[in-house]
Amino acid sequence: MNLAVIGTGYVGLVSGTCFAETGNHVICVDIDQEKVKRLKEGHVPIYEPLLDVLFERNIRQGRLSFTTSLKEAVDQAQIIFLALPTPPGEDGSADLKYVLGVADELGKIITNYKVIVDKSTVPVGTAEKVRDAVAKHARVPFDVVSNPEFLREGFAVDDFLKPDRVVVGTSSARAQKLMEDLYKPFVRQGNPILFMDERSAELTKYAANAFLAMKITFMNEIANFCEAVGADVDKVRIGLGTDSRIGKRFLFPGIGYGGSCFPKDVLALAHSGDQAGYKFEIINSVMKVNERQKASLVRKIKAHYGDDLRGKHFALWGLAFKPDTDDIREAPALYMIEALTKAGATITAFDPEAMDNVKKAVGAKVNFAEDEYTALMGADALIIATEWAVFRNPELARMEELMKEKTIFDGRNLYDLEEMKDQGFHYVSIGRQAVNAPIKAKA
Repeated sequence: MNLAVIGTGYVGLVSGTCFAETGNHVICVDIDQEKVKRLKEGHVPIYEPLLDVLFERNIRQGRLSFTTSLKEAVDQAQIIFLALPTPPGEDGSADLKYVLGVADELGKIITNYKVIVDKSTVPVGTAEKVRDAVAKHARVPFDVVSNPEFLREGFAVDDFLKPDRVVVGTSSARAQKLMEDLYKPFVRQGNPILFMDERSAELTKYAANAFLAMKITFMNEIANFCEAVGADVDKVRIGLGTDSRIGKRFLFPGIGYGGSCFPKDVLALAHSGDQAGYKFEIINSVMKVNERQKASLVRKIKAHYGDDLRGKHFALWGLAFKPDTDDIREAPALYMIEALTKAGATITAFDPEAMDNVKKAVGAKVNFAEDEYTALMGADALIIATEWAVFRNPELARMEELMKEKTIFDGRNLYDLEEMKDQGFHYVSIGRQAVNAPIKAKA
């Protein structure tokens, strides 16, 4: 099939590349001329495992191309995907100006039947708005479909190529057949393509993200209670996760969720509820608890050193909101940088992929190291904000040599409590009792 993907952000680039991988011809469109130039040169602007391999192969084999011309892409396409940003507005609602702006332009330039697909995460009722915007100018038949993505950053390529399910919202038999043909190669192992009405498809995406955010937040609440009563959240988590009704995933406690999806989608769902006259009590509580959780490690640091952190220097491992991505949107590490430097501390940070993005966001507020061990030099304590695999099995003797004090504040529970105790580290984590081994300050 011939496809157009409007927008080359995270969703658009992954979608376009993976569609090309199954033999389709895909033209990706973006208004940013410099970005398109770099894409044509083979530069992948985001870090996502395996994406660069598929990207380079499909460009080389002529199935994936890029343009700044909407008309060039649309003229050749049977199906047009809208993969445009829907950032939160001042009131928390999803801002549809980019989606509806492109829809308006599409109505002016389509010359034969097209299927226009909302791939962006959009509020319930957006398909009708897109349909109206296109219909203002269109003189040919078209259909609007809702086809939300369910991609995990760090696993997006695998999620796209082998989805748990594909959700398609359409009331058109013609559009349904085209979407079914497009997605058949991705569900050969029997996972379903779920056809439903457009509004139900739109809500499915919000409901899924809100539920996962709730599951994470519930576990963080349990972790906090574990600390209060002397329980071990790791043991509680395993006890919960082995219940088939609950499952093991999204039960790891930490310092709050972040990223491009959960924060804005949960907020947008709550706002949609308000607009419909329905107050989401659970969803509003999830947002409140998550904001508090982002500060949990800072509270522990201040409980140890006091509120005035002048003269204290910290190493910070991890800046991305999760491992295997360079995405720092709503990352808890950014909150900690702001709070700790405001209290007078200095920070040297390391992240395998996200440092360039943080440099643009915070400038000279922190120093950056070339590797995780260089970041430790002269640190009063290590703070862990992202669970990158490279941090999981550190050289503890080398850490002791580099740090002023053997102190770790771990927001991701990477290390075994007994090992930390045996090695003489003062180790503070989430939902587990602190290991209060003596702190040996260097002379």
